[in-house]
Amino acid sequence: MNITDKNIDGGKAFDWGRTSADYAKFRDIYPQEFYDRIISRKLCINGQNVLDVGTGTGVIPRNMYQYGAKWTGTDISENQIAQAEILSKGMHIDYYVTSTENISFPDNSFDVITACQCFWYFRHEQVMPKFYRMLKSDGRILVLYMAWLPFEDKIANASEKLVLKYNPKWSGAGEVVHPIIIPECYKEKFELVYHGEFPLKVHFTAESWHGRMKACRGVGASLSEKEINAWEQEHLKLLSEIAPKEFDIQHYGAIAELKKK
Repeated sequence: MNITDKNIDGGKAFDWGRTSADYAKFRDIYPQEFYDRIISRKLCINGQNVLDVGTGTGVIPRNMYQYGAKWTGTDISENQIAQAEILSKGMHIDYYVTSTENISFPDNSFDVITACQCFWYFRHEQVMPKFYRMLKSDGRILVLYMAWLPFEDKIANASEKLVLKYNPKWSGAGEVVHPIIIPECYKEKFELVYHGEFPLKVHFTAESWHGRMKACRGVGASLSEKEINAWEQEHLKLLSEIAPKEFDIQHYGAIAELKKK
């Protein structure tokens, strides 16, 4: 399903379903510290019902399943949910194809709602009241994010420049460490009780970094097949010239926790 937002990539349409196979293979990359930070907040653990909106291929529910929460995942892309169900085989995770704006679960259904790498896509004036309604008393919204840092990592910087060559208005470029931005409308019914930003090193091979970059919004989700093929050839050549067989890419993680008033 194509998504168009004038505030994202200059309004260039993108569809995560087009890159689901690569997303499933190359974007399950959060280090253990990322999950440890969530557990340290006593969230997404045994006895809690958790809704993961914009779940994609179910990365967060699958990796946190071991901590005992009951998980539900939703995503606008049918292809993403199909991959999530394949990768979640043997786990009791409920997945649904729906946009976050059209989400509908009973009142007081969840202890926690998580949103990882997707919060900025939502129409917040529309979804905020839904989150409030679906959360139990004292419920939490947990917004999660991880990004490479192009100004601190030369390989990430070079790969990012190549994406911009093919997709000049891609707005995923130029990331620096900063707190997650929470829209003003949430202040009516939620209180920001915690935020944290922390450095992370993520290990890659040349193949897995290439796959990670291909699975980003600026390449696999938005370029034509011809453009993707050309980008791949150029990116693989670039990596052969500047990158060893294995390497770490400097990232940062960020968490924002909102408490229901």
